[in-house]
Amino acid sequence: MSYSPRILWVEDEPAARRLILGLGSDPAGAARMAGKMVRRLVHLKDVPCRSANILKQEMLALGGDAAVARGTVGCSIPVTDVILIGSLKKLRQLCVRLGDQPFGLPALATDLARLLSSLDAPPAVLLGRSCRLHLDRPRIMGVLNVTPDSFSDGGRFRSLDSALRQGAALAAEGADLIDIGGESTRPGAAAVSAEEELDRVLPIIEALRREVDTPLSIDTYKSSVARAAVAAGAEFVNDISGLQFDSAMARTVAESGAGLFVMHTRGSPETMQQDTRYPDLVGEVLASLESSLAQARAAGIGEEKLAIDPGIGFGKSLEGNLEILRRLREFHSLGRPVLLGTSRKGFIGKVLGQSAPGERLFGTLATVALGVERGAQIFRVHDVRPAREAALMAWAVLSGEHSEQD
Repeated sequence: MSYSPRILWVEDEPAARRLILGLGSDPAGAARMAGKMVRRLVHLKDVPCRSANILKQEMLALGGDAAVARGTVGCSIPVTDVILIGSLKKLRQLCVRLGDQPFGLPALATDLARLLSSLDAPPAVLLGRSCRLHLDRPRIMGVLNVTPDSFSDGGRFRSLDSALRQGAALAAEGADLIDIGGESTRPGAAAVSAEEELDRVLPIIEALRREVDTPLSIDTYKSSVARAAVAAGAEFVNDISGLQFDSAMARTVAESGAGLFVMHTRGSPETMQQDTRYPDLVGEVLASLESSLAQARAAGIGEEKLAIDPGIGFGKSLEGNLEILRRLREFHSLGRPVLLGTSRKGFIGKVLGQSAPGERLFGTLATVALGVERGAQIFRVHDVRPAREAALMAWAVLSGEHSEQD
């Protein structure tokens, strides 16, 4: 007799519950067992060896494990990184057991419980100045560059009429946001003055706000541009510097009430590709984004107004961009919506041998579908309709949900 064994791949608890209930199991039993089916790895940095040994012992007692550096057991090294290895159920049990332990481990238990909770319930909404962007499905941010030198469409939409037509087209194709940029941030691009940037973007924002209902975002790292753009009708500020280039940006966004996207980059657009080496790429990007979020919160920007962008193509090599895409799920540990911007970028051209940005649509759509699978919620693209269809199709496959009228 054959029992037809096969592998099951379960990413989260809702999927685990569906599988168990599909067997005809009791719902209460499904709720208890689902956490056992989903495994997680949790990285802890610079843990004192005495604490690391307790973590190791507790995880082994629970039937899990913890990876530590050689020398930890005998405390011949002062600190070690730790990787906790176990199911969601075991990690939650660890949080309870750490409550009675010394050496600051109860505080770790609180942080770990918060992390596990954020993975179970990703953000459901992103707030702008006066709008709510619901994240019940993938959302598309359409790119509207009003610059002479953007890498993909520089010069095409510099006039008011052409920019208005393009903005209306992006809205008609299903854009959930329109991101307006007046300064190219492609690798090697020279900076422009705030006055010139304002001359480019303000007439477009004011006119487009009257023509479409789609929320607008201003792509800038200058606080003076952000302030004027939000006053003219922008709902969000998209800062490629993650609040690092202008010390007044966080306060400006807080005072304006706008939503905020913080992105990771290293160096200015003029210099960012000169050194793309990282000892720990994802760790450094996460730490930088966490710092940007802390800065935003300290300035008074509400949690539901914040989103993150790992900065594909900004201070990263081809291999680095691919690594971020592979490990995109790790960015959910920050607890904020993830914006992914891969559209027509150079790393796609390098992989596929395409020198012209306009040839990179299919490569872009592959990254969009992969991004949906890895939990990104917002996608910044030039080609709205193809990206929207790719994202919604991937989402339907993953979630089993669809809307024929959406």
